[in-house]
Amino acid sequence: MRGGPYAAIALAVVSVSFASIFITWSNSPPVTIALYRLAIATGIIGATILLRGSLLRKPNTLLGISGRDAAVMALIGAILATHFALWISSLKVEGESIASSVVLVTSHPLLVGLLSHYVLRERLNRWMTVGIVLGFAGVVSIALADYGFAGSLLYADILAFSGGVMAGFYFLLGRRVRQRVALLDYAFVVYASATAVLFLFAVALGSSLAPVGDLPRELLLFAALAIIPQIGGHTLYNWALRWVTAPVVSLSLVGEPVGSSLLAWVLLSQVPTVGVGIGAGLALVGIYLTAYGQSSHAPEILTTRDVE
Repeated sequence: MRGGPYAAIALAVVSVSFASIFITWSNSPPVTIALYRLAIATGIIGATILLRGSLLRKPNTLLGISGRDAAVMALIGAILATHFALWISSLKVEGESIASSVVLVTSHPLLVGLLSHYVLRERLNRWMTVGIVLGFAGVVSIALADYGFAGSLLYADILAFSGGVMAGFYFLLGRRVRQRVALLDYAFVVYASATAVLFLFAVALGSSLAPVGDLPRELLLFAALAIIPQIGGHTLYNWALRWVTAPVVSLSLVGEPVGSSLLAWVLLSQVPTVGVGIGAGLALVGIYLTAYGQSSHAPEILTTRDVE
């Protein structure tokens, strides 16, 4: 395989970095964006599973999923739906920078580390302890910097961080199920469940079920979200994780915030403030160290990354 997996991870990180850009360009409400993103991704994965069965004569392993695993995956899908609703809502708050939002929503390794220690009784090692302290210092710094600029941005930061909390629960619940269920089967059930929950969210919140604005443009953005960051980015990432080392896995986790911030700078002229830049730097170092510490004794946490 040589450099193949490393090139795949690099391409996947670039792909997922475009998610926040596509979301910012869309005129539709947050729940509508999330609904179409997951619905289109579900359709693509479902079609892939069907084609795999008909062309390659592969058995339909979806039918072999136990009722218990299916129920857990439905719950995971509901958590994923909530994650997307919260994070995309943060990006739609006027004045919120992509740098702040993406760093905060990617801070889930910090939460996973704490929950693993206090709930799962997995002891924190030295790297995780230092990483969690630095990471949360960075998160607080971003919040303080944004609060000093505008109170509404603190609300956006809370939405983004809450989306990261949901991502943490997503990983903790999914890590064991992914050991028993194939990637495509897992993604199909989880994404389909998330789509159903997002539909209920849209109805309950009175959000538009149809795209808002120029219809062809919105549909193109939704398709781009489903194909580039959701399918191309995360599927490629999960494939590559089999052949790379723990430091590469950990480093790739901070690739998306860096990539998204650079793209926002070039495409949207968003330049982070000094306070946000310092906080983001601390948070990214903390996220890397925490993820590296987790991967040293629980690599399966990192091999189920199917979110942003």
